[in-house]
Amino acid sequence: MPWSNQGGGGGGPWGSGGKGPWGSGPQSSGPTPPNLEEILRRGQDNLRRVLPGGNLGGKGFALLGLAAIALWGFSGFFRVEPDELGVVLRFGQDVREVQPGLNYHLPYPIETVLTPKALRVNKIDIGMRQVEDGRRSASREVPEESLMLTGDENIVDVNFSVLWKVKPTGVGDYLFNIQNPEGTVKAVAESAMREVVGRSEIQPILTGARQTVENAVQELMQKTLDHYGAGILVQQVQLQKVDPPAQVIDAFRDVQAARADLERAQNEAQTYANRVVPEARGNVAKITQAAEAYKSQTVAEATGQTSRFVKIYEEYKKAPEVTRERMYLETMERVLGGSNKIIVDSNPGAQGVVPYLPLNELGPPTPPRSPSTTGGQR
Repeated sequence: MPWSNQGGGGGGPWGSGGKGPWGSGPQSSGPTPPNLEEILRRGQDNLRRVLPGGNLGGKGFALLGLAAIALWGFSGFFRVEPDELGVVLRFGQDVREVQPGLNYHLPYPIETVLTPKALRVNKIDIGMRQVEDGRRSASREVPEESLMLTGDENIVDVNFSVLWKVKPTGVGDYLFNIQNPEGTVKAVAESAMREVVGRSEIQPILTGARQTVENAVQELMQKTLDHYGAGILVQQVQLQKVDPPAQVIDAFRDVQAARADLERAQNEAQTYANRVVPEARGNVAKITQAAEAYKSQTVAEATGQTSRFVKIYEEYKKAPEVTRERMYLETMERVLGGSNKIIVDSNPGAQGVVPYLPLNELGPPTPPRSPSTTGGQR
């Protein structure tokens, strides 16, 4: 052959040793690749031992096909745990949801199933972390999450927890609209809390507005997650701790104590005012009513005296002498009615002072006793 004279070695056009056109050949070192023909031959031998007659034939291939189809069909059974919901995908498209229990879907690759923990209530802590210390569980502060600025430019340390779960009708949104559900809920919760705290003052947050803050954060979180189409239901927001920063907590407690003393003094003053003012108003009303009564009495007496004088004057015009005598007697009766009286008889031969019998001081006469009351004492 003409190739035998090239290179002086023989064995091929590129020299001896089975070299290729680029001057390199198969390496003798390293593992030997498996022989596919040997593997197929062994598999056929094993199959002949299992099948009746020692060879496949048409019946053997049919049995193998039926067995493969049966196994493929049975592969569609799946189980959904009690805290899960199943989402069946047909060629990657969400077609239906299944409840916990044993269910079936068309075998792969026609349909597949996803089983998220949709019925379990999840909890996320923000501002703190639970750390296992031996047998005990301790809480570790995370200042970059918990320190927030209030509307009156005060810093407050807020630790809270969020309880959430997947919406029963939003499993598909939960699976396909968000990539990291826990991270999304945590980010939305922290953002909502900062917004609510940022438009509130520190004093209500520390005292009586905790429930209001929780409700506002829950409402804002749910609105944001629904806008994202996350398929997540926020069940509750729980404030665990709301305190001033540790560096100024002593001074803040002094301020709180001063405010408490101020409120107590104001309450005591208000109590005193509530007691004194009604008494003063009552005295004013009493004096006013007494003055009105005196006024009415004086006017009535003056009116009566005027009417009496007019009537006397009318009688005086009719009979002056009689009226004058009557007025004199009435005046003397009024003047002498309250004084001790001594009557002197100035007639000649009289004894002088007339004996006076004080009838008013003697009282009524005592009635005589009846025989029925004195007869038993004889």
